[in-house]
Amino acid sequence: MTQSAARNLTFPSGDLTLEGILHLPASTPAAGAVVCHPHPQYGGDMHNNVVLAACTALTSRGYAALRFNVRGVGGSEGEYEQDPGHANDVRAALTHLASLPEIDATRIGLIGYSSGAMAAAEAASGELRALALIAPPIAHADLRVAWGCPALLLAGGQDSFAPEDRLRVVAEAPGVELEIVPDADHFWAGFESAIGEALGRFFERHFQA
Repeated sequence: MTQSAARNLTFPSGDLTLEGILHLPASTPAAGAVVCHPHPQYGGDMHNNVVLAACTALTSRGYAALRFNVRGVGGSEGEYEQDPGHANDVRAALTHLASLPEIDATRIGLIGYSSGAMAAAEAASGELRALALIAPPIAHADLRVAWGCPALLLAGGQDSFAPEDRLRVVAEAPGVELEIVPDADHFWAGFESAIGEALGRFFERHFQA
């Protein structure tokens, strides 16, 4: 375990300014990942329990994490726009994270939860070291799979929004792993440690490669 620090920051996304919190490990420069929150129309923001579990998983292993509010959420400017605004904000967060002196820009990852996973999937590219999608709601939407980087699908066995049978089809793509936590549902209450363990193993493997 390593000590970590957090600081508030802002960064541009087009003409808008978004707010975020950067979590840094004790030693820098470090690999780091952007963490994307769930749908704001259902109360999602960067203070979500899954988002916080992901940040803790990274910093406890010596990596940085940037969580942020998309446009129209909290102190971020503008109005929420699912498509293409959400994915564009994710791309802007990745660009900002890679520009920071405390970050090793050659080791950048991306994590998204629920609708944030869908936006992360849209924004992901082969420039990433690793991509983790937590509970992507593919019961109601298709998931873009051509990412060009290693990917982890993480979902609960009791999650009707991210059904295991559909996730297994996605996981047939090269470089895509699937991990199911049997008793967790879409909201992961009480299963935050399982999120941390899965993400920790995945990012340690790919950040150190």
